[in-house]
Amino acid sequence: MADQTENPKLDSHPGSNTEKDPDNWVSGEEPMTGAQASYLTTLCEEAKVDAPSKDMTKAEASKMIDELKTKLGR
Repeated sequence: MADQTENPKLDSHPGSNTEKDPDNWVSGEEPMTGAQASYLTTLCEEAKVDAPSKDMTKAEASKMIDELKTKLGR
């Protein structure tokens, strides 16, 4: 008979490790990625706010993305 253990990839309510506070990221102090910079530029244009600093960290970029998405109703 097949093993009846649960597959976490199929869980409709995944565990707490799926979302982590950017302040707790191991790589949070690294420079933001190109994808983050591009997305932030787009969001800033849509929200009509100044473009982010190019010196932003991954964690800072993630937080700003979340804030702008909220502001834009996404």
